[in-house]
Amino acid sequence: MALEFLDKVARIIPSIKGPGTPLSLREKMLWTGLVLGVYFLLYNTYAIGVNQQAISQPFLQLISIIFAAKIGSLITVGIGPIVLSSIILQLISGSGLLNIDMNDPAQKARFQTLQKISAIGLAVVESLIFVMTGYVPITGPSVLGIVVLQMAVGALMIIYLDEVMTKWGITSGINMFIASGVSYAIVAGTFRILLPEAATAITTGGSAALSSAILAFGPLFFAIIVFLVSIYVYQMKVELPLAFEQFRGIGGRLPIPFLYVSVLPVILASSLELSLTVWFRFFAGVQGTFANLAKFIAFYQPQAVQGGGSTLTLQGGIVYLISPNFPLPYSAAYGGVGDYGTYFTYLISHTSNLYLPWGGLVLVPEFVHVILYTAVLVVLCVVFGKFWVELTGQSPKKLAEQLGGQGWQIPGFRRDPRIVESVLNKYIPTLTVLGSIFVGLLAALATLTGAVGSGMGILLTVGIIYMLYQQLEQERLFETYPVLGKIAK
Repeated sequence: MALEFLDKVARIIPSIKGPGTPLSLREKMLWTGLVLGVYFLLYNTYAIGVNQQAISQPFLQLISIIFAAKIGSLITVGIGPIVLSSIILQLISGSGLLNIDMNDPAQKARFQTLQKISAIGLAVVESLIFVMTGYVPITGPSVLGIVVLQMAVGALMIIYLDEVMTKWGITSGINMFIASGVSYAIVAGTFRILLPEAATAITTGGSAALSSAILAFGPLFFAIIVFLVSIYVYQMKVELPLAFEQFRGIGGRLPIPFLYVSVLPVILASSLELSLTVWFRFFAGVQGTFANLAKFIAFYQPQAVQGGGSTLTLQGGIVYLISPNFPLPYSAAYGGVGDYGTYFTYLISHTSNLYLPWGGLVLVPEFVHVILYTAVLVVLCVVFGKFWVELTGQSPKKLAEQLGGQGWQIPGFRRDPRIVESVLNKYIPTLTVLGSIFVGLLAALATLTGAVGSGMGILLTVGIIYMLYQQLEQERLFETYPVLGKIAK
């Protein structure tokens, strides 16, 4: 597909110009703080016309954390359009429909323009879907248009804030928004929910007061466990010895981390699953011939909300069975904070509806939902992990070519990219699959235990902070020794 026409489009679409000269670490930190200030201002500003009292579904809180958004606010859509447009274009590019050479600056610029256009289009479409399908409850039909407009503008602001952060800040906006949103959710959840519940348990008295107060911090305990496990796993790696052929005695090591593709598989997989629950909400009103098929895919039922009225909630169907649509263990409907007994009883005994396309209702146990969700998440993580390795030039073949081009070789082997590739093939494919499986399982387990901030959010945040730490160390090293920066280029 020819993309030359995007050169003209790029002149029309507003774009953030990068700095003319390299920024110091201090300047990047200042820009990062400025962008985050604007982000949290949008995060805590509800759109005019939104019924805030009706926003109470736990599933919506998970969508907010993964998409670095806040349902009902100006950034209800969050980073969803950016991530979804990236997934779509990467799939199209990987299928061969788009022949893009990312090493060519002109073609790379066209690809980025196409990605921005698709993100802007998805921002408007998703804003419309969130409001029209009832995910964002509004005070009345008369405000529908103004609410959609506000959220579309907020989504566009997130797209450009991401661009500002990428060009002027210390990392991409997507990474920083996710990490900031999860950190905020952990602090807010601890002080707004867990601490008051623990205090209530103690003041109530009785023989179980102390144990109830301790159990109230169960979600925080699981969050800490996920945090520590994630940090430990990020340190696991395989190191291959390297030698520089032009200078004898100079060598190094090539680290291949266990999480070779970091948390990107979880971001892509969870974004896809959560996007399906939003897009298929339109199936709720399908009637006639395709009614049973619509219910088979996604079955929605009205649920009463605080302040009167009702909203459609996903209660069954294929989309339900592969989505993380689980109640929070500390919600009042399932025994309150610390009552894991009621919560796990729900997971064992509850059933959901599955309509067969030819008619008829089948009750699916909730534990089947747990198994299917976990299995699908893990499979998607593996697929996206392998796909991302090939797409971003991290495959054994590409890495072998890079090492050969820089003059590195593996001691004991001939300096032949094919030989180096065969050695790397013993590690990279296996670590890609195992790392993707691990992050998928850890994210699913943490989500099921109700870790405050969501287990998936914590996993993403640890990965983002770890990458940010490595980047800051590199920035500080380059500032201390400028010659290294020239060599790296």
